[in-house]
Amino acid sequence: MTLTAIDLFCGCGGLSLGLEQAGFRVIGAIDDDPLAVDSYKLNHKDTDAWVGDLSTLTTSNVKRRLGIRKGELDLLAGCPPCQGFSTLRSLNGGRKITEAKNDLVFDFLRFVVDLRPRAVMMENVPGLAVDERMQSLSDELKRLGYKGTARVLDAAEFGVPQRRRRMIYLATRGRRPIPFPPPGTKRVTVHDVIAALPKAGSSGDPLHDVSETRSQKVTELVKRIPKDGGSRRDLGDDQQLDCHKRTNGFYDVYGRMAWLEVSPTITGGFVNPSKGRFLHPAEDRCITLREGALLQGLPPDYAFSFDRGKYAVAQMIGNALPPEFIRRHAAVVADALRMRKSTRAKAPRPRADR
Repeated sequence: MTLTAIDLFCGCGGLSLGLEQAGFRVIGAIDDDPLAVDSYKLNHKDTDAWVGDLSTLTTSNVKRRLGIRKGELDLLAGCPPCQGFSTLRSLNGGRKITEAKNDLVFDFLRFVVDLRPRAVMMENVPGLAVDERMQSLSDELKRLGYKGTARVLDAAEFGVPQRRRRMIYLATRGRRPIPFPPPGTKRVTVHDVIAALPKAGSSGDPLHDVSETRSQKVTELVKRIPKDGGSRRDLGDDQQLDCHKRTNGFYDVYGRMAWLEVSPTITGGFVNPSKGRFLHPAEDRCITLREGALLQGLPPDYAFSFDRGKYAVAQMIGNALPPEFIRRHAAVVADALRMRKSTRAKAPRPRADR
């Protein structure tokens, strides 16, 4: 039984990949970043993906382009841009920062209202779970007959080799809400994912061979960081960079990942040691673009457009949704939808009077 899905704010395609792995056919994908859409198309050749501004794109345009009518779609999924909900962007929660992009949550809602899919999946940062916009979305979907639940979960408990706390919202039209999958019992570690890779720089994989350039001072600092989980806190005060001597905090910067642990959250800055604990556990360098993509759960042959260079690729990888996290949640959605379709198909039809 084929199930259809649309991916709004698709980025480079991590969410779509998770949906496909769960058995959905992603018929359409939209994002406003041409580079992300180019990368998406490299990996999802059977999906109609295009560049579009979700704040102005009409649902009638989407229905016409994809050949669907209201109520026919099985799943509408997406991750509206979340910068305004981030605790870091909100000065650690000290005050709210209002951004126009926050209101793209309501454009996601507009698509739900007009397409009326059988199920809805929305993924975002934890801050959205307690934001008034989420309450408004939930209230409106309830009015339309959807049963929905939002949870804040750590992707590391669902087969992703990194700590990544995310909010995920599942909703469906029906008498019962969709159950969430149970967490796994075994964590995937950094060693499991990147230890066996060939040497960076000569592997033949452009994502693994992109070089990095550091000043001599930073290069020497990196060499002194203890292997396998060490950080600059292991060095004496006299060995800190001047900028670190003037601040109390951010101790993960210039830190190494640990082989037998999950990685920290992969952000768009993972190719820069000053952005977090992104140094390789054993080598005196940051993790490569390929290593970052693998720690996100993307396949080893996942391709990216380099039209805007290394840092733009890193940003796409950092913004990606871990496919395995999505797959496990999409699988329970698929099971629920198939069961309901099967039940309806088996229901006896009323006999006509004779």
